[in-house]
Amino acid sequence: MNFVIGVFDLFAYTIPGALYVAFFGYLGAKLHILTAASIGGVPTVMLVVVIVVLSFLLGYLAYPLGEALERIVPRRRDRNPVELFLQRSPAAKDRAFLKENTHLLLCALQLHDKEVAVDVTRLRASGLMVRNCAPPLLLGAVAAIVEIFAGKHPFVAAVLAVLLLSASLTLVAQARKLSLWAGMKTLELCFWIPEIDEKLTADAAPEPS
Repeated sequence: MNFVIGVFDLFAYTIPGALYVAFFGYLGAKLHILTAASIGGVPTVMLVVVIVVLSFLLGYLAYPLGEALERIVPRRRDRNPVELFLQRSPAAKDRAFLKENTHLLLCALQLHDKEVAVDVTRLRASGLMVRNCAPPLLLGAVAAIVEIFAGKHPFVAAVLAVLLLSASLTLVAQARKLSLWAGMKTLELCFWIPEIDEKLTADAAPEPS
């Protein structure tokens, strides 16, 4: 049986899920639930498969946490990809495709040329990965704060708490930037799709009675 994880699944779910696995592994070690003896008895191949599957499942289940954190963290500025695109390409202001959702435009781009659409998919997947990595780092910051009062190295724990909290907030900001880039890239590529405006206009036109 072959077990294959796609690039989008790897970026959006598995890599963030691996951080959750690391966090829960830390908790298990602190609570003496996981020990070197218990893990050492598991075959290496089986251990790798279990970690990969757990990472994917945890990343999938915790996906809403990334969405929630992105909504909670304030935005310094709200940038619209259509507005930025028109600033760079004012000649496109009357094009019909600018009125459509970027996700629909991505589908059109994939139908037109899948290889070209890979760049947009990569940016979207990278943005989701970065955003979904923020919550486990925030949990790590909370654990570090607890270690300040309960651990043996409060100074190290304090430094880690600041670093993890800063990293979590920075990842949310960077995820928004990647999402903006993905939207911009979609519009830039759709600008060159032949007859895309005619197709959208024809689909939107009411049928004669």
